[in-house]
Amino acid sequence: MDSKANQIDTRQIKEYTDFMDKLAVAAAEITLPMFKQPIEVTNKGQKHLLDYDPVTEADELSEKAIRKLITQVYPTHNILGEEHGHEEKNAQVGSRDQWTWVIDPIDGTRAYICGIPTWGTLVALNDGRAPVYGMLDQPYLKERYIGTPEASYLNGKIINCRPCKNLSDATISTTDPTQFFSSAEDEQAFYRVAAEAKLVRNGYDCYAYAMVAAGFIDIVIESGLEPYDIQALIPIVQGAGGIVTNWTGGSAAMGGQVVASATTELHDQVLGLLNT
Repeated sequence: MDSKANQIDTRQIKEYTDFMDKLAVAAAEITLPMFKQPIEVTNKGQKHLLDYDPVTEADELSEKAIRKLITQVYPTHNILGEEHGHEEKNAQVGSRDQWTWVIDPIDGTRAYICGIPTWGTLVALNDGRAPVYGMLDQPYLKERYIGTPEASYLNGKIINCRPCKNLSDATISTTDPTQFFSSAEDEQAFYRVAAEAKLVRNGYDCYAYAMVAAGFIDIVIESGLEPYDIQALIPIVQGAGGIVTNWTGGSAAMGGQVVASATTELHDQVLGLLNT
């Protein structure tokens, strides 16, 4: 039933996107009732420049719900999630079943515990080479972004990046310029780009990437990301006509230093400044 990304047909696109809708509903049944409510927060420890990495019961339970559905429907597919690690169902090299579901049940847990609706449930489907499908579900705002090999969608409607080609006309974003970069050097690199931009708006976690895909923000720059932080967002931005790479122009699928841009012209300018 499964095949590589360049052989995926319309039927398969519908199959996987319909399934992502089911995953979103299952996660939201857990995350929404706990949102904007008193909730216990556990510190997982060191992350970036802080000794603080929060997790909640909503993170853990929603990932379990997503994993349960994947295992039921696609028992040979691998699973990688932030809270419950890696389940390798088919490790045979060259197997047709090299698909891996990559899950961040609540990307933006800090926003979640602060009652701010810029968090999202992220799910990607990676074909063994790259993330092919991606979903960002923000159930409080009733916004579901899905990226496919054909296009990207918000609640079923096609979305596109805006055609911004000059940094001086661009809106730029990062999650937290003071705490979320993995080094002081990365922080300064962000400020070099931000100084040339028209507008800077920070603090949106995964939601900023959705705004790139929807045509409202032009650049997102991050560092210190994990694969589950970015893989779902790559197909969403790329399906809308944008580009996502690491800071040297290579694949961003494994996280680390990541930049998403609305156009290739803009992306080239950003990479130049990041690597000055």
